[in-house]
Amino acid sequence: MTHDSSAPALNAGPGTGTRIWRVVRLNLVNKWTTIWVPVMIMFFIWLVNWLIWWIIWGATAPADRAKAMDGTQWSGGAFYVFVYMLVVGIQVISATFPFALGYSVTRRDFSLGSALTFLLLSAGYSIGFTVLSFVEEWTNGWGLGGHLFTSVYFAGASFPGRLFIVFSGMLFFFAIGAFSAALFMRWRMYGVLAILALIVLLIVGASALITFTGGWPAVGDWFVANGPVGVTAWLLVPTALAALAGYAVLARATPRS
Repeated sequence: MTHDSSAPALNAGPGTGTRIWRVVRLNLVNKWTTIWVPVMIMFFIWLVNWLIWWIIWGATAPADRAKAMDGTQWSGGAFYVFVYMLVVGIQVISATFPFALGYSVTRRDFSLGSALTFLLLSAGYSIGFTVLSFVEEWTNGWGLGGHLFTSVYFAGASFPGRLFIVFSGMLFFFAIGAFSAALFMRWRMYGVLAILALIVLLIVGASALITFTGGWPAVGDWFVANGPVGVTAWLLVPTALAALAGYAVLARATPRS
């Protein structure tokens, strides 16, 4: 009796792609946290802003309304949902990582699956955000001339440009959140505080260097020259660094109670 070496082994496990996708599904089990809460937060932010616009609209003379509402283009209200992406990144890693290891998921597969999860979530949210920006334009600021999804940080670009800005921003906060959770898994709060202190010192040091060399005008010119899309493209650098650092830390992390 001959043995067919080309036949697959009966105990062969799932392929890499299947294992990674299982991590994605595991991360998305709690859809309330990862999907519905961000949607509710964005809706609440929009509602509060609309009520503020309505108050301004009603309290301003008709001839001055357009000028008054132009000031809303500098609104930063939409950034709150980006910050929540950091919270989601923390929750996904801290809640799922111990559970995944209990089911013999490798740290590599978990890291890749989590990265794919963040990519998918960023893509979905950025599409919704970008569509709403055009709806805001078509409705003249939801009937009041307001700006939330079309503030200056997003509105100066085409559909692909806006999509890229929002996608990159959300991916950045996901990566920072996941990196923070990995630090906590590895070194608990001491590691998080140490890295946070280091980042603060680097920011203060960079600010001091720019100040003493009189470089702030050049910094402003750089932002103007690159525009929202160009500046956001540079944001991918710290995003990639945070993702790689998170993977390196998580590779040696051991969940503890």
